[in-house]
Amino acid sequence: MKFYNLLIKYRLWIGLVLIAAGGYVNYSAGFWPGFPLYLVGVILVLGHFFFGPLRLIQEYMESGDMEGAEKVLSSIQFPGLLYKPIRSVYFTLKGNIAMMKQDFEGAEKNMKKGLDLGMPMKEAEGASMLQMGMLFMQKNDLKQAESYIRGALRKGLPDKENESAAYLQLCSIMMNKREFRAAKEFFRKAKGLKPTTPQIVDQIKQIEKYISRMPG
Repeated sequence: MKFYNLLIKYRLWIGLVLIAAGGYVNYSAGFWPGFPLYLVGVILVLGHFFFGPLRLIQEYMESGDMEGAEKVLSSIQFPGLLYKPIRSVYFTLKGNIAMMKQDFEGAEKNMKKGLDLGMPMKEAEGASMLQMGMLFMQKNDLKQAESYIRGALRKGLPDKENESAAYLQLCSIMMNKREFRAAKEFFRKAKGLKPTTPQIVDQIKQIEKYISRMPG
C-alpha cells in the first residue's frame, strides 16, 4: 500500500524519467528496445493527469488532517483534465474543506460543480446533496436547504447516521415553518434510526425536550 501511494505521489516524475530513458535507449539501441520504457512512462504521465492523486487524500481524511488533504488537492493544477467521475469527487472534496473552513461561498461553488458533473454512486450524490442542504441551513436559506435535503433522501444516503441527520434537518425546517405535525414525523424517523454519532444523539435529546409540547 505504501509503495502504491509513493507511486501515485511521484508517478509524473517517474514517468518523465522513463520517457527520457526510453529516448536514450532509442538513440543508442533502436526504437523497440526503448518502447517498453516509453509505454510505461506515458501510462504514468497520463495517469497523473487523468486520475490525479486523490487516492492519497483518503489517508489524510481518515486521520482528520484537513491541511494535508488540502495540500493534495492543491497539487492538482489541471482539474479539467481529470476523468469526469474523479473530477466530480475533486470538486466535492474542495467543497467539504471550504465548508469546514466556514468558506460558505467557496463550498457552494465547488459542491455545485461536483453535483453538476454527476457522482459515481447514488449514495455519494445523496451525501453531497445533504451537505449542500446543511450549507444552505447555515446561510438561513431554508427553501433551498429543504429542496436539497429532500433530494438527498430520494437519492439515498450511505448510512443511517447521514439519514438521521437529514431527517433532523427537515424537522428543524418544519419547526421553523410552524408545520409541527411534519416536524414530529421527521423527528420520529430520525430517532427511529437509532444513530450513535454524539452530535446527532445530542441534537435528538435537545429537540426531545420540547417537541412533545408542540401542537399537531
